[in-house]
Amino acid sequence: MCAARPNAAVLALSIGDPSGIGPDVALAAFARRRELALPAFQLIADPAQIAARAKMLGLSIVLQECRVEDAADVFEGALPVLPLHNHHRETPGIPQMENAAGTIEAIDRAVDLVASGNAAAVVTCPIAKKPLYDAGFRFPGHTEYLAHLATPKGAAAPLSVMMLAGPLLRTVPVTIHIPLSAVATQLTTALIIETARIVDRDLRARFGIAAPRLAVAGVNPHAGEGGALGKEDDDIVRPAIEQLVAEGIEAFGPLPADTMFHPAAREAYDVALCMYHDQALIPAKALGFDDSVNVTLGLPFIRTSPDHGTAFAIAGTGRAKPDSLIAALRMAARMARCSQEHLA
Repeated sequence: MCAARPNAAVLALSIGDPSGIGPDVALAAFARRRELALPAFQLIADPAQIAARAKMLGLSIVLQECRVEDAADVFEGALPVLPLHNHHRETPGIPQMENAAGTIEAIDRAVDLVASGNAAAVVTCPIAKKPLYDAGFRFPGHTEYLAHLATPKGAAAPLSVMMLAGPLLRTVPVTIHIPLSAVATQLTTALIIETARIVDRDLRARFGIAAPRLAVAGVNPHAGEGGALGKEDDDIVRPAIEQLVAEGIEAFGPLPADTMFHPAAREAYDVALCMYHDQALIPAKALGFDDSVNVTLGLPFIRTSPDHGTAFAIAGTGRAKPDSLIAALRMAARMARCSQEHLA
């Protein structure tokens, strides 16, 4: 594994929905930067809104507007902020359509900083889809928008792969936000193969795992029980595994999902490829609810995010835990370091 020490490069942190807990956890993480030896990050946000939230939370934090080139030097004494052109209203717990432009701008500028080589990775605070949809946002979610930003004009968007990564478990859902009833029709051998190739490649290049071991879950109970409980495992999943093995990728299965996640089973693999959303996210969150990280694989830049939503109900109350954002910042820095070493 690559070294876990913080990367000296600056991380670009987009504020997410300002009415949620993004500002809370960003401020709380910065307040603990010395105690935890956090990597330097620049917050892309409306300074006035962040200052108002800090006051509400009773945090005495100095904000300093600056260029990303100066952020690492500023970080020791003040929270470096790259101000938005689109201002944010401070309405904790009450999402506003008027804040959508600034939310999207923060994501755009974070990606631009990484694309220009001025930041090492993108870390994103959570967004809420409804205010964005109400403002005309046409992408299903954060990940799809990031894939769009990574795509040259006229080219096809890359397949972006969600990985939940915690101290005890990494999981990848092959199909994500679709009804369970649609899994059997949308899951294909080609999709499993493409997803596994991206996972294998990025675990090597960005996590420093020389030969990743991919455990592949079955779709049905008992991985189909030889066809008695469904034919998808034999007709769709098994051919994908055979192709991956032929390519030199260490994949095995299909495995019954109910026996994949106990401690002894987890020792046999580096990541579990699961066939649908809850099959991957339930064990990941059960084993690491506060310190798991949402990592997007398959993009030309590094992106991590806390493994939680906007939590409007507790925004501005001081009850939001920064643990997942802290883990996301640390993971982004480690991934950036591994990527540099992989290219060296």
